[in-house]
Amino acid sequence: LFKGTENRTAKEIADDIDEVGGQINAYTTKEFTCYYTRTLDTHFDVALDVLADMFFRSKFDDLDIKKERNVILEEINMYEDTPEDLVHDLLQYTVWRDDPLGYSILGTRESIARFDHAYFRNYFRENYYPDKTVLTVVGHFDPDAIIRKIEQYFNGYLNPEEAPAPCCRVDALYHPCVVTKNKEIEQVHLCVGFPSIALGDQRSYDLTTMNTIFGGGMSSRLFQTIREEHGLAYSVYSYPVGFTDTGIFTIYAGLNPTQAEDVLILIFNEIRQFFTDKITEAQLRKTKEQMKSNFLLGMESTNSRMSGLGRSQVLLGRTFTARQIIEKIDAVTLDSLYTLAAHVLQTEQASLSAVGNIGEMDFEEIMKRVRVS
Repeated sequence: LFKGTENRTAKEIADDIDEVGGQINAYTTKEFTCYYTRTLDTHFDVALDVLADMFFRSKFDDLDIKKERNVILEEINMYEDTPEDLVHDLLQYTVWRDDPLGYSILGTRESIARFDHAYFRNYFRENYYPDKTVLTVVGHFDPDAIIRKIEQYFNGYLNPEEAPAPCCRVDALYHPCVVTKNKEIEQVHLCVGFPSIALGDQRSYDLTTMNTIFGGGMSSRLFQTIREEHGLAYSVYSYPVGFTDTGIFTIYAGLNPTQAEDVLILIFNEIRQFFTDKITEAQLRKTKEQMKSNFLLGMESTNSRMSGLGRSQVLLGRTFTARQIIEKIDAVTLDSLYTLAAHVLQTEQASLSAVGNIGEMDFEEIMKRVRVS
């Protein structure tokens, strides 16, 4: 969409935004794509005109597609050389096997080779229609005036009855696994994964609170034990990811190959200790205050708020106010948090991915030991 429209060349798209000191970009996740601009409020008309032009009148020229195909192939090569990113995708690809949720956002060399004008036109028609499109505006503006301007561009959008029938989606199934990829590098990058809850699950704030305490920052138990106490990893953390039908909770560590088993033992010990050395009410209150502060400070970023609102609306069909989110954080209790933790942190369901100088290490055998040690 950035390569030219019926009205603008690729350079003119960039120039029109640069001239008003704005930004234009896009990003893709596994469940949605976002095209966005950021400008002063006085230049909203320019931003809207450029985005609408790209959205409705992109040419999808075969020559441009061929050029961009080469760029993406180089991006895949670069990604293969970034093991600390590759290890996360390797885990998701394997636990969800042939489900599309496990596919890389970058695509494959085979899929990219099929791209041409007709392919993109067909894809656009099947996926970019009103029921699946959300416009999000964040900043300083008059709502009535903004809506009138948007209607000028989008009133002629494809009628809902012309939209294709929704596809039949089967929920992704989690399969415990151990998967490795050997690379001649200094470190081994590890991910330990557990099946988790879906995006929008009412227990999401219990999960976020648990993660903050367990491995979500420098003060977390995981970081303090593995890096500060034992000095076995430079980077170690945990994070949850939710999708519309499932989720995964992941622990990551980058370490010296000779210390892999020791780190895995400590990770699983920390999981068990999470249930024996329980969080106190004081620790829970402190964590909730931390989360509320992070959330409210994050809302000062128009990009962050735009992305969060758009994601929630397009995937869940709803959004929450700041007050509602604060109330949901406040509603987390020790009982609800530990009920959720017991649901997610089941060691027999643990999966592992490893990328790096694997050598003779048998991670299947190591995982058998640490699961029960």
